[in-house]
Amino acid sequence: MCVDIRKRALIRNKTIATGLMIGAAILFVIARLQKGHGAWEWVAAFAEAAMVGALADWFAVVALFRHPLGVPIPHTAIIRNKKDAIAGNLASFIRDKFLASDTLIAKLRGYNPAEHLAAYLMSRDNAAGLARGVTRLCADSLDFIDDERVQRLLRGALGNRIDGFDVSTSAGTVLEALRKDNRHQIVLDDLLRRCAGWLASEEAQARLATAIDDMCAKEYPLLVAFIPNRDKFARGAGEKIVKRINAFIQEVNADPGHEVRYRFDTAVTGFIARLKSDPVLRDKVEAIKRDVVHNQAISDYAQSIGTDLKNWLKSDLQQPQSQVQEKIAAAVAGLGAALAHNRGLKDSLNEHLETLVLHYGDTLRTAIAGHITGTMQQWESDDYTSEIELSIGSDLQFIRMNGTLVGGVIGLLLHGVSLLLS
Repeated sequence: MCVDIRKRALIRNKTIATGLMIGAAILFVIARLQKGHGAWEWVAAFAEAAMVGALADWFAVVALFRHPLGVPIPHTAIIRNKKDAIAGNLASFIRDKFLASDTLIAKLRGYNPAEHLAAYLMSRDNAAGLARGVTRLCADSLDFIDDERVQRLLRGALGNRIDGFDVSTSAGTVLEALRKDNRHQIVLDDLLRRCAGWLASEEAQARLATAIDDMCAKEYPLLVAFIPNRDKFARGAGEKIVKRINAFIQEVNADPGHEVRYRFDTAVTGFIARLKSDPVLRDKVEAIKRDVVHNQAISDYAQSIGTDLKNWLKSDLQQPQSQVQEKIAAAVAGLGAALAHNRGLKDSLNEHLETLVLHYGDTLRTAIAGHITGTMQQWESDDYTSEIELSIGSDLQFIRMNGTLVGGVIGLLLHGVSLLLS
């Protein structure tokens, strides 16, 4: 339905614009046949300029979507021929403008998710819906979890696993596996490539030139006064520095035995060895594990919640009318109330959400940009062009209409000026 409406609007506006163009041409012919006598001289000036304006704007609008009259004139059918470039630019625009970390953080702070979450949880209907989902999930697993033998086995196995788990050695083993066959050098190669790619960009060189100019102005003000073209000097210095850095990077990339690689390898090897044998580092890692696992407050809190939850579910399963959902709904509403009245808790939640955005925002926005680019590049050119024309083509026809009328008015003005000058 929406496509039909847009299509009808496009056809209607095309017809009006084309009609104005044809009308201007017919009026021009009639005026010329009158050989410019009397008012027909003004009519001819209006019609001639209107016809020229209409033809020029017709060509411009048509050239966006296809070749005018089917003639492959250069720089026409722009949208069709630039499909891949438009897809990439659109994806980059969305990635860098709409999904940039700074933009997302600003939106997140303006939205205040903790405040909205508190309001959501305090709603009776929302709390009841969450309660139904939680009780259904827990009830499905009750028979298995409630078995005392299973509980003893789980507690024992989990406790033994956690106590016997050597975090330091395991982390060292993982890093050592990654280091095997010098695979950790791939990380260094990637870092160097990214550094070289960034340095080669205009943005990096512009920033470097600005930094050089600022440094010279601060450190050597007298010398700067004798530099005739500071901008050119800074750009030249920046380019030379970039070339030297890139040359060094290429040197590292080309030499498997380069000193930089040796130092990187030494650092990684040393850290792995410390994880496995350094008692100080191992004790620190183990202490962190013990604090997390054997914190009595955390353990007691988790156990009490588990016990209460099991009792609620048992009671609910034994009674024809469930009370568990009401209890969980009240707990959810209570959490919402606590969140609503605890400024520190809300700030903590918002800060953690911002941290998640900063940690995973770049990965997600790059993936989204890639999806947009890939999807648009897979579209058929005709469908792609038709969809864009349906979206904006109707409005573009007003350019043709305005070009016809404005051109005619300009023709009258020019004719009047020529009469005055003559």
